Amino acid sequence: MNDTAISDALAEASASRHPVTLRAGGVFSGMHRRVIDADEIDLRSRRAIFEYEPRDLTIAVECGLTGAQMEQTLREHRQFLPLDAPDASQASVGGILASAWSGPRRHRYGRPRDLLIGSSFALSDGTLARAGGMVVKNVAGYDLSRLFVGSMGTLAVLLRANFKTLPLPESARMFLAALPAGTRERAFAQVRNLRPEPAAAWWITGYEREVDGEPGDDGRIAILLECENALLERATLDWRATLGRAGIPETRLLDAGAHASFTRMLDAPMRLPGVHALSYRSPSLPSHALALADSLAEVVDRFEMQRDLLVDIMNGDVTIRAIGDAASFNQMSGMLDDALHDRAPRARILAGGGDGHDRLDCFGLLPNALAQMRALKARFDPHGILNPGIAFFDGRHT
Repeated sequence: MNDTAISDALAEASASRHPVTLRAGGVFSGMHRRVIDADEIDLRSRRAIFEYEPRDLTIAVECGLTGAQMEQTLREHRQFLPLDAPDASQASVGGILASAWSGPRRHRYGRPRDLLIGSSFALSDGTLARAGGMVVKNVAGYDLSRLFVGSMGTLAVLLRANFKTLPLPESARMFLAALPAGTRERAFAQVRNLRPEPAAAWWITGYEREVDGEPGDDGRIAILLECENALLERATLDWRATLGRAGIPETRLLDAGAHASFTRMLDAPMRLPGVHALSYRSPSLPSHALALADSLAEVVDRFEMQRDLLVDIMNGDVTIRAIGDAASFNQMSGMLDDALHDRAPRARILAGGGDGHDRLDCFGLLPNALAQMRALKARFDPHGILNPGIAFFDGRHT
């Protein structure tokens, strides 16, 4: 659909008070509830690159473009955007922004919203508007484009996004190591002290089919180094020495396969073996992440389900996947959901849940600014036609 067709569809929906739902890659659909009895606006064909100025480090794309397509274009000019979305061949730029996805490299490069410098969008009454531009500069006043990040398509339909890009690191190397018994805490602390700072790092248990590395008694770690060519070998020596002091006897290196290994780490939480599984991610401080991981693991063990854990060492996110018995999963998923949220109130569902997904707590603890968010929803979408019911601030599920 082009801009005019989307504008006309929204104007008609607004006049008739009939809800609409937005369709793109669907990668983040597990993070919210479904929209029932709504007309669909299909954004998947909107994959154009409007402007790309490699010398200015700026790019403007339609929001149906996938993360993988944009990455391919940028790599041809030795640039990148650290969107770090799972299933990048399907995940759309609009979906990444609407879900407020934040990847494991955000501590180093910033979140997608930090790289957003402008946007074009359609309001609920069909009005076409834009904010920001193609110039990397400080914004005077409120940066309207960032308002839509995390709104799940309930405030406007994102049509185009403008980003500042980054120079692509010259070298990438993945470090994989099994942890002997009793080394987990020391390894976690040493990874956070590595210099140069890791671009991404995880402690892992499970996910043995999805990600690289051999399991140890205390799990395993995966660390991504991104740096200039001149620093690569020296950094590798320093990192191996530091990890050795943590009690890790051997580290496996991936060079040619580093990017593919990193991609598998991003994809793993969304990879479910069937409908009888759930994947959650909870924010935490790095200093508290291991304790939270242990607490969530204890809950899943209590329900006698298979569990897989990913702990983001640099940012503190804890991701847990629970896989249950097909015969009893629907009955148990609600109790599991309650028990996990007792331990991690801000945990959000990433994927799964089967037929009972919409009965689960997709959002976790609601923010203190809920009243202000609802006021914005009422201002931008007074008739409640845009993706009704999928965001916590629209008042339909609280």
